[in-house]
Amino acid sequence: MSTRTAPPHRFVYSTDGVNLATYEFGDPSTPTVLAVHGFASSALTNWHVTGWTRDLVRAGFHVIAIDQRGHGLSDKPRSPAEYTMEALVDDVLQVLDAYLLDEVCYAGYSLGARVGWQAARELEGRITMAVLGGIPDGDPLKRFKVTDARAHIEHGTEVDDRLTGAYLTMARALPGNDLKALVALVEGMRGGPQPGPENSPAQPVLFATGSKDSILPASKALAAATPNGEFFEIPGRNHFNAPTSRAFRETAIKFFRQNGSVSTDISSTGTSTDVSTDISSTGTAPV
Repeated sequence: MSTRTAPPHRFVYSTDGVNLATYEFGDPSTPTVLAVHGFASSALTNWHVTGWTRDLVRAGFHVIAIDQRGHGLSDKPRSPAEYTMEALVDDVLQVLDAYLLDEVCYAGYSLGARVGWQAARELEGRITMAVLGGIPDGDPLKRFKVTDARAHIEHGTEVDDRLTGAYLTMARALPGNDLKALVALVEGMRGGPQPGPENSPAQPVLFATGSKDSILPASKALAAATPNGEFFEIPGRNHFNAPTSRAFRETAIKFFRQNGSVSTDISSTGTSTDVSTDISSTGTAPV
């Protein structure tokens, strides 16, 4: 992964003292998209290398991308108590305040989409609309075998549970990931607020899930139950490679424009190509 064109990170300090790495792209005077990545990924991996930051800036947006706690260049605490949904939503608020952002569009994928669902509800005056990719209803973490994962990390014990193994595979995929911190995140997030028809955000929300992602039916159901929800099926993509889809990027940008103040014609963004058509064909492990 090349990050040669990425701007230097800037730390924002969370309420509980965690350093959060953030990256800024584009003109701060234009509408801002806050981009929040998925589990075991990072701001640059999820949004920059895949072409999102480039296309959003070309389309007339300012972008702030966050390394969520436990990821990227942000601090990686190893206590589950530091990975509650409350903490992750508060991290979003602290970033908004640090950059003096009154209103933003929100783009989140997988874990970032789950955080976005809750943040949209709690920060309704600050988040005007959201694109939530790869998000199912309910709690996908309840089946994760924390004890087995820790035994594997510390002693090399084989993991038989498929879902737990998939999470560990994702966690290892990106150099610099701290497996103990990511397992702590999974444990800390379990049992917290979950997306469901009874607690939908009021803002316009675009849901997007890959056509080859096993959570597709649940994502469609969640969109149907959201008062101002729309759904886009990302053609030919699974949970892992959906963020690289040009169709996903273009649909998200169109959604932000239709619900906001940017009116630039899509043809002025230049030619955009798919970064990858097959990052991984393995199973799905949404967070």
